Amino acid sequence: MTDSTGNHEDPIRVMVVDDHPMWRDAVARDLSESGFGVVATAGDGDQAVRRAKAVVPDVLVLDLNLPGKPGVQVCKEVVAANPAVRVLVLSASGEHADVLEAVKSGATGYLLKSASTEDLRDAVRRTAVGDPVFTPGLAGLVLGEYRRLASEPAGPAPADGEPGAPRLTDRETEVLRLVAKGLSYKQIAERLVISHRTVQNHVQNTLGKLQLHNRVELVRYAIERGLDDV
Repeated sequence: MTDSTGNHEDPIRVMVVDDHPMWRDAVARDLSESGFGVVATAGDGDQAVRRAKAVVPDVLVLDLNLPGKPGVQVCKEVVAANPAVRVLVLSASGEHADVLEAVKSGATGYLLKSASTEDLRDAVRRTAVGDPVFTPGLAGLVLGEYRRLASEPAGPAPADGEPGAPRLTDRETEVLRLVAKGLSYKQIAERLVISHRTVQNHVQNTLGKLQLHNRVELVRYAIERGLDDV
């Protein structure tokens, strides 16, 4: 249902972590002026973990190169403490190793600092709903890593041993197949002629049924079952 006021219920709560004060303040100011709720900032890794646990932002905008504790470790600890927190890495590095390490540590998206302010705003909005956002050219790299992970042993099978359990609806399976192919939620909505929110709901329902925590695990599950090849 649409909100009668036409407004978002609450602003997206954002925390900005970067060791350069001028950059950190500029990003925080841009996001605040764009209608986001900037709930905290931090300049080093240990401070970032403490503050993120205290304020629990919707989106953590995180630099990787931090004093005290590297960004990937911050990401691991924050996501482990609360899987609902989404992490958008905002880094000067486009090195493939850095991107993959960030994704494996739990980051939802990865944006280069050369991105425009509008790109950042859009990335934060999409990250908040769990849509993975990557600087152009990096998405294919990440999908390749998903495939590599899917070829590794995934741990114990479900206790009941039923191969198809739990049951997904046809629509949930269809959405899962498109997620595994690397499509964004917006692209899936357009492909299936449904709303962006409906896609989000299907993904959240599927995560719950499969007892998975994030899109990385969801894509791995789908690829293991060959859904990306259908």
